Amino acid sequence: MERLISYVDGFNIYFGLKAKGWKRLYWLNIQELCKNLLKPNQDLIITKYFTSRITKPKEKQKRQSTFIEALMTLSDLGIFYGQYQSNPWTCHNCSATIDVFKEKMTDVNIAVELLTDAFQDKFDVALVVSADSDLKGPIQKTKELFPDKKIVVAFPPGRASVELRNIADACFHIGRKKIADSLFPDHITKPDGFIIERPGNWK
Repeated sequence: MERLISYVDGFNIYFGLKAKGWKRLYWLNIQELCKNLLKPNQDLIITKYFTSRITKPKEKQKRQSTFIEALMTLSDLGIFYGQYQSNPWTCHNCSATIDVFKEKMTDVNIAVELLTDAFQDKFDVALVVSADSDLKGPIQKTKELFPDKKIVVAFPPGRASVELRNIADACFHIGRKKIADSLFPDHITKPDGFIIERPGNWK
């Protein structure tokens, strides 16, 4: 069996789903999705999920917190946090200034984990779920240093990258059915009896 570790770019898959208008699929069991993407000869060692905690608006923050709490009930899944950074943006026409929020550090965190796991020989295959072309460098370096290890890129819905397609050992788009077959149940009961409920906006 090939040992496989998956590296999931949380914001990349979220915005892919959003662009498609697939709001009901936001309630996604990331671990189950990665299992559903495996080949018969592959064994999923761990899923690494990369995201940033948003700060506003409060309604979105609450939904994200609920989703992360659901992910934390999964075994063999690690969550790695970047930063959600505010940058002022000024309109050239009216001079009005607003805060534009952007996720930071996900690509760096994925690069660190990918290379560390390769050096420690923790996988035979790395499954990178992202279309962020900034990952070209770390993927290329991993392949140079460890030519026997395979790196497969899975593009989220509505996302693609020519740069990643050209350097990966294989790549494919994640179809809607794979995601629809990988959702959490509407209610998740934690070991302490607390019930996590799917956000109403995601039904």
